Amino acid sequence: MRQAGRYLPEYRAVRATAPDFISFCFDPEKAAEVTLQPMRRFPFDAAIVFADILLIPGALGQKVWFEAGEGPKLGEMPSVDSMAEKAGEAGKALSLVGETLTKVRSALDPSKALIGFAGAPWTVATYMIEKGSSDRSGARTFAYQNPETTDALIQVLVDSTVDYLAMQVDAGAQALKLFESWAEGLSEPLFDRLVTQPHKKIVEGLRARGVTVPIIGFPRGAGALVEGYAAQVPVQGVALDTQASAKLGQAIQKTKTIQGALDPLLLRAGGDALLKRVDELLEQWNQGPYIFNLGHGILPDTPIAHVEAVLERVTGQKVVK
Repeated sequence: MRQAGRYLPEYRAVRATAPDFISFCFDPEKAAEVTLQPMRRFPFDAAIVFADILLIPGALGQKVWFEAGEGPKLGEMPSVDSMAEKAGEAGKALSLVGETLTKVRSALDPSKALIGFAGAPWTVATYMIEKGSSDRSGARTFAYQNPETTDALIQVLVDSTVDYLAMQVDAGAQALKLFESWAEGLSEPLFDRLVTQPHKKIVEGLRARGVTVPIIGFPRGAGALVEGYAAQVPVQGVALDTQASAKLGQAIQKTKTIQGALDPLLLRAGGDALLKRVDELLEQWNQGPYIFNLGHGILPDTPIAHVEAVLERVTGQKVVK
């Protein structure tokens, strides 16, 4: 996860040519280039398109920008009714991401897969409600105090996400991933309402549109609720975060592929502990379908040599520099 990013000097060089982060995401030439950069450097099995989870709010009429050193900022959230009118046009509004995917697919080695993605509804909603990054307490309080408005907002995000992801498949994505980055801390009823059911609706909506590619769900921080999520949401893969136990992964593997769960901080730290953990993950989940991955994104100050060491351990192949 976060294959392209500030840990790569070639990424930083391209990023410096864009006036701002949103413009960078909407520049198909630049976005395609940084998507391909890690594929040239490392023996990854798949590329994930360079974009951001907060592009959908912009398509729905809420202003989104990034402040240096602070992260995302959002303007006033439009009315749910006005956003609902735009939900079915999300794919069209974000068609530049589709252009990026098409460029990447044409340049990518045919043996390598291309993954599209979207931020999942609850995670996107937390930013929309709180107008930026936070501890999500305000959004959770809002969900308790304003259940009807929250449910209506989540439905708008479900509809827009279906349209956005269907467009990505038409543009060349061969698998899709739903990033529920802020699934932690939710009670079981709230998790079902804000995560499980919306994810189920998205998968069902995509299948109704004729989308057949595999879909991976990532309810990060869901803890013990992940197993129930895997049982109820008709995804083909479940991504696991760093706290996932060997037993949890093994239980899910009985019916689905799992992905994860190497700690990005351990990747940054490196050393014998890193390689030991890689071996542990491979051993504990080697009896079922498993996509080796991190439990979240690569951190900006991660040494490239550590990424190379992990890939050599997993693939058994020397990374050619």
